[in-house]
Amino acid sequence: MGTTFTQRAPKRAKATSVPGQRAKRGAPLPLGVTVRRHGVNFSVFSRHATSCTLVLFKPEAQDPYVEIPLDPLANRTGQVWHIFVEGLDAGAQYGYRFDMQPNPDPRLHRFDPSKVLLDPYALALSHGGSWGEFKPGKRPYRNSLVVENYFDWEHDQPLNVPLADSIIYELHVRSFTQSATSGVSYPGTFAGLIEKIPYLKKLGVTAVELLPVNEFEESDTDRVNPFTGQPLLNLWGYQSTAFFAPNAAYSSNPDCGEQVREFKEMVRAFHKAGIEVILDIVFNHTAEGDEHGPTWSFRGIDNSTYYILECGTGKYENFSGCGNTVNCNNPVVRDFIVDCLRYWVMEMHVDGFRFDLASILGRGQDGSVLNNPPLLESLAYDPVLANTKLIAEAWDAGGLYQVGSFPSWGRWAEWNGIFRDDIRKFVKGDAGMTSPLATRLLGSPDLYLTSAREPYHSINFITCHDGFTLNDLVSYNEKHNLANGENNADGSNANYSWNCGAEGPTDDGIHQLRLQQQKNLAAILLVSHGVPMILAGDEMGRTQQGNNNAYCQDNEISWVDWKLAETNTGLLRFFRLMIAFRKRCQLLRRDSFEFSGEHGFHITWHGVKRGRPDWGPESRSLAMQLTQLHDGDARDDLFFIANAHYSDLEFELPQIGQHEWFRVADTAQPSPNDIAEDGQEFPLLSQESYLMKARSVAVFVGK
Repeated sequence: MGTTFTQRAPKRAKATSVPGQRAKRGAPLPLGVTVRRHGVNFSVFSRHATSCTLVLFKPEAQDPYVEIPLDPLANRTGQVWHIFVEGLDAGAQYGYRFDMQPNPDPRLHRFDPSKVLLDPYALALSHGGSWGEFKPGKRPYRNSLVVENYFDWEHDQPLNVPLADSIIYELHVRSFTQSATSGVSYPGTFAGLIEKIPYLKKLGVTAVELLPVNEFEESDTDRVNPFTGQPLLNLWGYQSTAFFAPNAAYSSNPDCGEQVREFKEMVRAFHKAGIEVILDIVFNHTAEGDEHGPTWSFRGIDNSTYYILECGTGKYENFSGCGNTVNCNNPVVRDFIVDCLRYWVMEMHVDGFRFDLASILGRGQDGSVLNNPPLLESLAYDPVLANTKLIAEAWDAGGLYQVGSFPSWGRWAEWNGIFRDDIRKFVKGDAGMTSPLATRLLGSPDLYLTSAREPYHSINFITCHDGFTLNDLVSYNEKHNLANGENNADGSNANYSWNCGAEGPTDDGIHQLRLQQQKNLAAILLVSHGVPMILAGDEMGRTQQGNNNAYCQDNEISWVDWKLAETNTGLLRFFRLMIAFRKRCQLLRRDSFEFSGEHGFHITWHGVKRGRPDWGPESRSLAMQLTQLHDGDARDDLFFIANAHYSDLEFELPQIGQHEWFRVADTAQPSPNDIAEDGQEFPLLSQESYLMKARSVAVFVGK
């Protein structure tokens, strides 16, 4: 039997009956909404609430048409509130009101029955198609949306590209195509990204890593650009409001629910092109901020469960640097995170995740660092996620830095920030960096061999969304963030950059040196063991005008200028051919730190003299020889030279039996002689030595 419920007119007018819709007890699991025959099941967790009301909206209406109080006896199982409503279907909009009476401590339990809250398990949100339209705190309440998950995947299956063979391309959905120069029909959207798949396939990357694509609050700041007066927005998306829901502003179709379909179309298109999709996901904090922030969902549903609170005061612990910290190792929150990731894998077909400030996921409910974090272990062993790539940003804003020591169980890979810093220092010419260079080239065994991991657990990068672009790394000594409205106080000061002699844009001979330095950095990245990650636009020389913290710059500073692909064709070609070389050279994609016996893999270090590397503090050059011996006389050889010295150096070439060395790349050569197509490697004038120009990198293969 069910109960017929009544309509609640706007402004709490007198209620009337709504024919054809009846409420039943419902089921506590699964959490969220489930579309069933004849209706929809609603289920939501709240440990401390004493009352829960389901609020239903008609499309385009800001006021609810009915509110259904849930009976604490009939509609609650343990700490889960649930109800089944007949007559509803996909497209229905809903929210919840929660209260606690009596409330022994409002600092801990921030219930406010006047607010309609988002479902933490909402698969889509309504009324979100207009990007940046509302001022901070002025956005009308958005509703959770009942979604039908059916989609014709056309037999799409996970690509399961081995991590050791992966080449990751980090991009922002909006910034990648928002510029008019992109030439796409639907700029700044999932559909716009589909139009650029041919470019990415030709470039050769195996995966795109997308900055947050779930619903976030872009209008969370009241600051303006001091030069233009334009409001600043949270462009990057690290202010989540709903973790299961694709961002409606990234959909080319403003109709409610279309963002889910378009995201799936994008993933399907990437998979058809042989490219995996990895999501940057932010479980360490939410957009609700500190105690003065807005209430969207978690705070009003069960504040003390979802957040780490300071004992005795109720203030939010701030290990994220964003006002609050999600209580990731609370069992309920842990299950929420696992459910969320499973959804993105099972229903949305994504291939992996990069976890922002992942060290927070290893903190206990009191903020302490756990030796065996339950959440991280659960994800490492979860059977649904078994083939999913798990990548940690292994630090947080509370001072915890775990690169090389992040709890892994042999599963977790890491953004290798030490690789980034060491390679930057070597290429700019710092002293004492030859030995660190060798270690990074080998996949950072000092970090990962000691933690029972392999080279592919190191995600190597020179640049990422957070910091200078590759072009800016060789064009600026200092950050230039005044446009962020914080008087240049934001962003890192430890950039390890070198402007090559002049700060910022220049038309003199410095331009050629900067181009060569970009190629040096790219070549080192792509010959290093581990997994290379490239920042979108670096391959064509994108600049952010020296801004190393462009999270709030929704303009030409952040948008990819696609004209650069035509003006910087030589750099783009160098990236494309270096990627292709890495993909066909097994010597660069080792999946183990182990060395085989006599007929196996060998590494030999050289200096300007064969077999005599210079590890001294003033050394700025190194040569690496990789050899794979096969049965008989068959062998594979690679020779790599990096000269970061300001002078030319003559390097002796090692002998390789009946084979000879051919040059694949030399960054000191002008394009197209800087790198060869497959099968067209350049013969050498001498097999005895090779002259390395100052500040250059070269790669050779034995044939």
